[in-house]
Amino acid sequence: MRLALAQIDPLVGDLRGNGALLLERSRQAAAAGADLVASPELSLWGYPPRDLLLRPALLRQQEQVLDALAHELPGGLALLVGVAEPVAGNGLPALHNAVALVEQGGWSIVARKRLLPSYDVFDERRYFQPADAACLIERQWGGRPWRIGLTICEDLWVEERLQGHRLRGADPIAALMPLQPDLLLNLSASPFVQGKGAVRCRLAQAAAARLQCPVAYVNQVGGNDELVFDGGSFVVDAAGAMRLQLPCAAESLAVWDSDPGAEPTGPVAPPPDPMEQLFRVLVLGVRDYAGKCGFRQALLGLSGGIDSALVAAVAVAALGADQLFALLMPSPYSSAGSRTDAIALADRLGVAHGCVAIEPLMRGFDQALEAPIGAAPTGLTAENLQSRIRGTLLMAMANTQGRLLLSTGNKSELAVGYCTLYGDMNGGLAVIGDLYKTTVFRLCAWLDSPAAADCRRSCGLPAKGELIGAAIREKPPSAELRPDQRDTDSLPDYAVLDPLLRQFIEELRSPEELVAAGTDAQVAQRVYRLLRGAEFKRRQAAPLIKVSGRAFGSGWRMPIAAAID
Repeated sequence: MRLALAQIDPLVGDLRGNGALLLERSRQAAAAGADLVASPELSLWGYPPRDLLLRPALLRQQEQVLDALAHELPGGLALLVGVAEPVAGNGLPALHNAVALVEQGGWSIVARKRLLPSYDVFDERRYFQPADAACLIERQWGGRPWRIGLTICEDLWVEERLQGHRLRGADPIAALMPLQPDLLLNLSASPFVQGKGAVRCRLAQAAAARLQCPVAYVNQVGGNDELVFDGGSFVVDAAGAMRLQLPCAAESLAVWDSDPGAEPTGPVAPPPDPMEQLFRVLVLGVRDYAGKCGFRQALLGLSGGIDSALVAAVAVAALGADQLFALLMPSPYSSAGSRTDAIALADRLGVAHGCVAIEPLMRGFDQALEAPIGAAPTGLTAENLQSRIRGTLLMAMANTQGRLLLSTGNKSELAVGYCTLYGDMNGGLAVIGDLYKTTVFRLCAWLDSPAAADCRRSCGLPAKGELIGAAIREKPPSAELRPDQRDTDSLPDYAVLDPLLRQFIEELRSPEELVAAGTDAQVAQRVYRLLRGAEFKRRQAAPLIKVSGRAFGSGWRMPIAAAID
C-alpha cells in the first residue's frame, strides 16, 4: 500500500476552500501512485473551528463539500478527511470529532475521537461527545487486505511516563491491540510547543511497540489566531525507526510505501535546530495571521532595542521587506545610539522607515493636561504618555494605510505589567508575546551566528554578516522614558526574573515553594504580585503567537478581580 500524508494549511471555516485544497492534494497523491490519503484532524474545517461548529449552515455545507469530493476524487484513491459529525437527538454537545473516508461515489464516517482535550487552549468538550469504541477500517489495497486503526490527535497521548500526564478515560491504543491492525493512523491538529515534536515521536514509537505495526502521524501546519501548527508529520515502522519525516512549518505531501524496500516519494526532513524551529514558527505565525486576516502589509515601531529588532526580522521573513514599514519615534530621552541602531537595522533588512520626533506632542499633552490635573504630568504618568503618543501615531498609520500593526512586547514584560495599555501594547498581533526576554536574546544571538545562514537565506533575509547586530544585542534593556533609565531600575535582572516567571506561569508554583527552594523571599513575593496584578492588562492585549506550554491567551484563564496573595 502507498499512503500519502497531506500536511495542509487550512483556513478555519472555509469548508469549500479546504475541500478544494484536499482535492488538489489528492490528485497529486494519485499522480504519485498513492492508494490512500490521510489529512489532519478536522481538516475540512481547519483547527480550531471553535464556535463555528455551532452554525447549522456550515454543517449542511460540510455534507455538500463531502459529496463534491466523492464526485471528483480520482478513481482508485481513498481520502481520510477530518469532519464534525452531527449526533442524532437534541442533547448537547451534538457532534463527534470524526473522520470520513471519501471514495469515488460516496463517503462514510469511519472513526470518532475518544479522548477530548479541554485543557490549555483546547475546549473540545464544549462541542463534541467522546466515542466509546475502537476505530478500525478494513480495505483491499496493494493486492492484499489491510486493517488500519484510526486515532485522532489526543487518542495517541496515553503514555503518562512520556508526557507527564494524560486525560482520564479510555486507552484507544489498548482497545486496538486485540484487533491486530496492520497500520495505525493518527490524524492530528497539534499546535507547536517547544520540545513537543520529540514527544509526538516517542508516543508513536510506544504505540508501534504495543501494536507491533507501523504508525503514521499526519499533523496540520499553519497559523490560526494564536496557535501555530508545525506539521512535522512522519511514519515510524513497527520497530520505531523513522521512515518518513515531513518538514517543520511548511505544507508538504509525501508518500510512504509499505514495501520495506521502497523509497519514499516525498521529503525526509531531519529535525531542525530548536532555535531555527522557533524562528520558523514565528515567521509562519505572522505570515498566516496577516494573510488569513486580509493584510498584505505590516507596520511596527522601531526603537533600536532588541525586541523590535527581532519582530522586524520575523516580519521581513514572513511578509517581505517591501511589505513592512518601520517608524522611529524618538523622545528627548532616546539615546543617539538607539536611533542609529534602529536605522542601521532597517537598512540591513531593506525596510522602508520614517521618523516622527514626539517631543512637540509631549509638550502639547503637558499643556492640555495642566488644567485638569493641576500640573504638567510627571513620573509614571509622563512616561506612559510617551508610550501612548507612540501608540496613537502607529495606529493612525495602520488605519490610514491598512497595515497590520505588530506589537513588540515580550512575555517577561507582559507577565509583570512592564508595558502600557493603549501605548506599546497597541497592535493586532503580539509577535514575541510568548518569548521571555532571555529567549529573545538567545534567538537574536542565533540569528547573528553562522548556524542561521541557511535559514536566513531560505527566509529571504540577508545570509551574510550580522542581522540584529552586536550593538543591539549587547545594549542594556531600557524603555528610555526618562534619563538614564534601565529595566533593572524597576525589575530584577532578566536572568533572575525569567526563571521565576517560568515557575509561576508554566509550573504553577507558589512563592512559598520558590522560597523553600532557595529564592529570596522579597524577590519571589514581589514578582508574584506583579504577575497577578497585571491581569487586567493581559486581558486587553493583542493576541500573541503561542510557543510555550502555557502562554497568555485563550489557555490562560486567570480572574482579574481576585485575591493576589
